[in-house]
Parts: sequence; C-alpha cells; structure tokens
Amino acid sequence: MTAPRVLISDKLSATAVQIFKDRGLDVTFEPDLGKDKDRLLELIPQFDGLAIRSATKVTEKILKAAGKLKVVGRAGIGVDNVDVRAASAQGVIVMNTPFGNSITTAEHAISMMLALARQIPAANASTQAGKWEKSRFMGVELYGKTLGVIGCGNIGSIVADRGIGLKMKVIAFDPFLSPERAVEIGVEKVDLETLLARAEFITLHTPLTDKTRNVLSREALAQTKPGVRIINCARGGLVDEEALADAIKAGHVGGAALDVFETEPASDSVLFGLDNVICTPHLGAATSEAQENVAIQVAEQMSDYLLSGAISNAINFPSITAEEAPKLKPFIKLAEQLGSFAGQLTETGITKIKLEYAGEIADLNVKALTSAALAGLLRPMLSESVNMVSAPTLVRDRGINIEEVRRGEEGAYQTYMRLTLVTERQERSVAGTVFSNGNPRIIQVKGINMEAELTEHMLYITNNDKPGFIGSLGQVLGESGVNIATLNLGRDGPGGDAICLVSIDGAITPAIIDKVNQLPNVVHVNELVFE
Repeated sequence: MTAPRVLISDKLSATAVQIFKDRGLDVTFEPDLGKDKDRLLELIPQFDGLAIRSATKVTEKILKAAGKLKVVGRAGIGVDNVDVRAASAQGVIVMNTPFGNSITTAEHAISMMLALARQIPAANASTQAGKWEKSRFMGVELYGKTLGVIGCGNIGSIVADRGIGLKMKVIAFDPFLSPERAVEIGVEKVDLETLLARAEFITLHTPLTDKTRNVLSREALAQTKPGVRIINCARGGLVDEEALADAIKAGHVGGAALDVFETEPASDSVLFGLDNVICTPHLGAATSEAQENVAIQVAEQMSDYLLSGAISNAINFPSITAEEAPKLKPFIKLAEQLGSFAGQLTETGITKIKLEYAGEIADLNVKALTSAALAGLLRPMLSESVNMVSAPTLVRDRGINIEEVRRGEEGAYQTYMRLTLVTERQERSVAGTVFSNGNPRIIQVKGINMEAELTEHMLYITNNDKPGFIGSLGQVLGESGVNIATLNLGRDGPGGDAICLVSIDGAITPAIIDKVNQLPNVVHVNELVFE
C-alpha cells in the first residue's frame, strides 16, 4: 500500500516534519512554495495532504486542481487563506489548531500594555539616540487600575488572569461569559457601555465578525474614560483606526498598542508616528513555543486522519466515525441550522443551553449533534473558524451550562430536536425535524408552531397578529425590489403574538429592514443568513 503523500508549503518546524515521517507518511517539505502559486498549482495534484501556515493561499483554483487532496491542515487558528466552502465542495477536510498559541498571544498583549504604560519603545529610542529625557517619559502604574477585557474566551481569560496578578481591577464584556464563570476567573462581568466608561486600559480578544467589527467605533471611543489606553492583539478591524488616531491627537485617548491592523501588511497607517502609539507586525503568535505547538498539532491531526480516518479540529466536518456518518448527516445539518437560527437572534449573555432529542434522533450520537448545534450557535458571534470540535470548549470556557435530554417519540413528529437558550433577559427555543427527503425543517419557534425550510437569506419578523400585516409587508418588499420566495406564519392565538419567516432571493439592505420595522404591528425584524 502506497503511503499517503503530504506537501508542506510553508515554514513548519523540523519536529513537525519528523512526525509525518515517523508516522510513515511520504513528506515533501518546500517552505517557500506558498509564495509561488503556479508551482503549487503544478504540484498539488500529487498529494493527499497539504500543511500550511498563512503564506499559502488555498484558493478554489488550487482545490479544483488537487484531485487526490483529502485534508488541508493550518498550523494556527485563522483559516482566512483557505476557501473553506470550495474545500467542502471538493470533499476536502480543513483542520486548524485553535488553542496552540493562546498563552503566547495573551503574553504579547500584557507586554504591549506594560510597554504602553511606561512608554518604553519611545524612551528606548530617545536614550539610544544619545538623549537623556527622563522627565519626558512619565508613565502610569498598572497597580489598582481598571482593565477592561472585550472578549473573555480562551485568550481573554488568560489576559484577565495576568491582569489580576498585576493587582488590576478586571472587568469584562462578553455576551457568552456566564456570571458563574466570571466569578470563577475573578472578573466583573459588565455591559460594553459600562466597560467603556470605567476602564483605564482596554484590551480586545474577540474574533472579527459582523457584530464585532469596529466594536471600538468613533462613538464608542467617545464614551471611554479620558486618558484610556487601547491594546489590540486580536484582529484588525475591531478598532476604527482613523477614529482612534483622532482621539489620540485630541488627547482623549492616552495611547494605543496594536499588533494587528485592518490592512496587513501595514506599510502605512494613520497611527504611525503618533506619540505613545506602539505598533508590532502581528507578533501575537510569534514565539518559538507557539510555532512549535501548532506545527506539532497539525502534523499529528493530519497523520491521524490520513492513516485512520480520525478527524479532530475540523472546520468543515464533525468528529464522527465512518459508520455513523450516513445517519447523522441530515441531523447534523438540522442541528447547525437550529444553532445558527438562535445565535443570530441572541445579543445578551447566555447562561444555559438545553438540547432535547426525541424519537429516532435520541438513539444517535447526540454528542456530534450537540457539537454541531453549539458551532452553529457560536459562529455568528465569534467567527467562522468555530468548529464542531472547538465549540464545546468555547462554551465551557465561558461557564455556560449545557443540558442534554433524550426522550421517546412525542407529539406530532416521530423525531425532532429542540434547542433552548436561557439568557440574562429571556428564554428562547427553536425546534426542528428532518423530513423523509432529508431536508431539515423548523417546526416551532418560541413555543409557536410553524413549518419552514431555512434558506440562505431570510427575514425573521415578530409581530402582533392583526389584519393587514401580510399585505403591508408584501408591499414594502415589492416596492424595494425584494422577491419573496416563501412566507411562513405562526401565532400563539388569534390577535396574539405572531412570527413570520420570509425566504427572500438575496441579501437585504439595512434601509429596507428599517422600513419593515416601521410597519404597524411589527415588533422586531432580523435578517438571517444560512449557508
């Protein structure tokens, strides 16, 4: 039997290369190949596995040319350089190493905060230039200061712990951080407005999503405490860089330390050259230990998959056995869609997640289904890199309780799944089943019975059950050029609370959503997107 072939197209450690060899794989190590797209395109058809860092761009063109390719392994967490959708279409597993560089990144954030507080880079440059400007570089102590952590997951909680060790008062904003978990790690959970008003140092540790983009916007920065110092070692785009520069020039923000930028490589920035601004070239994971950890992890994961079929830390496939896969496939899609449905509608902190499995589904591998539901739930608020393996850990890191209930056949459906979220403000549930054609369907939302297939673009509308609603909705959408594919309705009783799920042919603008929101009897409108 021919040994599986693996191509390493970026710089991986010698230890990782040796792991592939020791496991019996045929390895080709070309660490600069990622920079040569044409040569990569020429070589890729020969290989079963591709191990990369960030330099190699795994495009749809590369994937279509890779006739034998079974797995792409990214040594690191970000998979922005991999076309995951195209990989899925080609049947290629995409793996990452989500937890290999957490300590390194957290330590870089703390280092940046210390350097910022004492103006160390500028003082060093001045002293080495032959000056002795002792009075120019007046710093501040961290002792007793309030550190605001935006995003208190794996890395954020490590930063919080280090801040507590420096005797700082740590407050945290994270919709997924439970009150119990906050107590456990020693932070005070607050809303964003409170954090902005109280924090003297703000550090960001959240992925870049539609909900977190410009979380420190011009308006948010205006709400911060005068003299606040900003640290971003997470993702470019979390901070409005132009607004931050203006706030520093105006003296409202006391300084900033950034390891990431909206455009990278950052050869130019409005922040460059400003007093008390520290910039580093995305060094968060740049320690020998972190690089070694993620390289070893990706080599072991890829070897396991190519030799035995075991799947771990896959972005686009659950961790299940070959025997379970055919039965689970439609229910995994259902679980992901129910999770995504709930996640796109949730904006407050989650304290508990309850998953109910009734009928045939209760006899399946519900662990995989729960993981799929959690991944769907977290992805809208965290990032696309959340997968079925990392999602349960991310939930546990935030101290959220998970309850699984299995029961026999009940009600009108032979088998169904219900996801219930308990948040700080309310409880919301959504249930679904799989029809005989294998297609998932929503069968209940917030206790209101309705039947709907989830499509790529939808509107979720809560409204009062009054005459004229459907007509006015159709008129607004029609005048706005929005075509309705299907429209599904449910209500708790005549004249009571009602839900409308509208499938539309494409994305919708905020302006149209505002028009719908202003219609009589409309309570709330959300745009939902399902892949």
